Amino acid sequence: MSTSNVLDTNASDDLAAQFDQIVADGARIEPRDWMPDGYRSTLIRQIAQHAHSEIIGMQPEGNWLTRAPSLRRKAILMAKVQDEAGHGLYLYSAAETLGADRADLTGKLIEGRQKYSSIFNYPTPTFADVGTIGWLVDGAAICNQVPLCRTSFGPYARAMIRVCKEESFHQRQGYELLTTMMRGTPAQRRMVQESVDRWWWPALMMFGPPDDSSPNTAQSMAWGIKRHTNDELRQRFVDMSVPQAEALGVTFPDPDLVWNAERGHHDFGEPDWSEFMEVVKGNGATNLERIAVRRAAHEDGAWVRDAATAFAAREQEDDR
Repeated sequence: MSTSNVLDTNASDDLAAQFDQIVADGARIEPRDWMPDGYRSTLIRQIAQHAHSEIIGMQPEGNWLTRAPSLRRKAILMAKVQDEAGHGLYLYSAAETLGADRADLTGKLIEGRQKYSSIFNYPTPTFADVGTIGWLVDGAAICNQVPLCRTSFGPYARAMIRVCKEESFHQRQGYELLTTMMRGTPAQRRMVQESVDRWWWPALMMFGPPDDSSPNTAQSMAWGIKRHTNDELRQRFVDMSVPQAEALGVTFPDPDLVWNAERGHHDFGEPDWSEFMEVVKGNGATNLERIAVRRAAHEDGAWVRDAATAFAAREQEDDR
């Protein structure tokens, strides 16, 4: 081996050791720091999927913007949908610090080469779904995302601080809507229970497959990207949700859901993972619709992007 190759190997080993020490100390990796290629690619995949989920996630509730039952409910819903758009922009910006290109990520989403959360491939046939999404879906998102405020990659962790604050508010908004409906007519109470019945199992699937069949969890935890396993987060969500359901006056569609005093946690049934895989593969109730809407919005907005690019180029030319 040549002297230069030896020096390169030693330098690479030193950088890897520094990276490992930063992660071990619970400190942050910043964009200019050396990082393993696998760490970078894993983060780009995860952050892109997260960003795509926020943008696609505008659709299920946005479906109700023109049909909200009151001006107050419409204003609340519009504010929430706008927040989700902002979350997507924060996250795309975080991915860009890793060298990803936002246009490329969007292209991969539209072409089906990158995924988003399976939860957004379920329909929202009733207005109660707006509340249930806020309570259960955003509640599951909070369980997933609060630990990401301590993830090892700095820009991602900092973006998540604001995202989690807003998601927490969204959950309270959803729960307040359901509380109001449960104080209403028998038909409204039935609507809430029917909505909860439809969303409970998909919400549990949001945490990903069981730990023994999750291919990325171990490495992501070793790198400090994840702080808890899928099953740990799922258990936390169930334990959090049960007393909230009791206070609301609804039940979950799980005959195996029971408090286990010995474990100090609730036992619960197994989600239908075959359904989860079908949705992930693109065979959910609204997969094609969600991507079609996203593609149309991207194409309709092309003139805005072109105009902004031309304006920026003109500004740079004038500054010379």
